Amino acid sequence: MPDGEIRREDLPPLETPIPGNTPSDRESIVGPPPSDAIPLPEPFRAKPGMDPENPLAIPGQDGVEQDGGLPQGGEPVIGGDVEDLPPPVQRMREMIMQAARDADFEALRPLIGSGADMTQLSLGGYEGDPIAYIRDLSGDTKGHEILAILLEVLEAGYAIYDPGTPNEIFVWPYFVATSLDELTPKQRVELFKLVTSGDYEDMRAFGAYIFYRVGISPDGRWRFFVAGD
Repeated sequence: MPDGEIRREDLPPLETPIPGNTPSDRESIVGPPPSDAIPLPEPFRAKPGMDPENPLAIPGQDGVEQDGGLPQGGEPVIGGDVEDLPPPVQRMREMIMQAARDADFEALRPLIGSGADMTQLSLGGYEGDPIAYIRDLSGDTKGHEILAILLEVLEAGYAIYDPGTPNEIFVWPYFVATSLDELTPKQRVELFKLVTSGDYEDMRAFGAYIFYRVGISPDGRWRFFVAGD
């Protein structure tokens, strides 16, 4: 037999795990699997059935209604006036908008928070400082475009997902909860304050609004500021 040739009988049986190739072996070498770059805030991380890659997905499509006829796990509800929002939601919305009006990124930092309650800024994760990341989202070097987008999103109408349940969340703009093919002329004008007509056609082809949206929980925590599908 030529030197260095491996014989079949020298190979371990198939049922024998190859050293270094079991989950425990791999973890001892490279450490535990990495967690998400951005810890997903409650309730998205803790509630069963919710998709961490899509915080707008509604779990439990069971059509069950609770007292008052509000949907639970069903279709989102289009909201009304800003004054109808819970006071903590109104306060957080206004603080975010004021920081955007003032072009004050540092005023956003305490609103974004940290740890488990940190605002989700990306569906795919990111590294580094959240304020630097938000600036980098902008089309201009100063970061003012993304602040204008944030302001305009929160000036639009809102939708309520899972109203009256532990998963309740208020989401701007309400276009996330509407069919883009069924918008009225007035609603299309409102939409074009956020996106171009080309963006609109692309989203119609995709089947949903996928531009920037903001979510705030009833207790006034800023849950997410993300774009994409």
